[in-house]
Amino acid sequence: MRHRTRVAKGPGSRAAGLAMAFKLIESAQQRWRAVNAPRLVALVRAGATFRNGHLVERHDQVAA
Repeated sequence: MRHRTRVAKGPGSRAAGLAMAFKLIESAQQRWRAVNAPRLVALVRAGATFRNGHLVERHDQVAA
């Protein structure tokens, strides 16, 4: 019985690997969910906190 470990590992060639990655990314794009509120993305990137979908004000967080 012959071991086929080299054949079974990896895509085989660089071109085949790129083609496989392209096809996986292409199929994943069909299931991606669109951002519901693109105007809030800047707030999230700036470090704003949301709780149950509502913006938490800074003075609420410093209630210690």
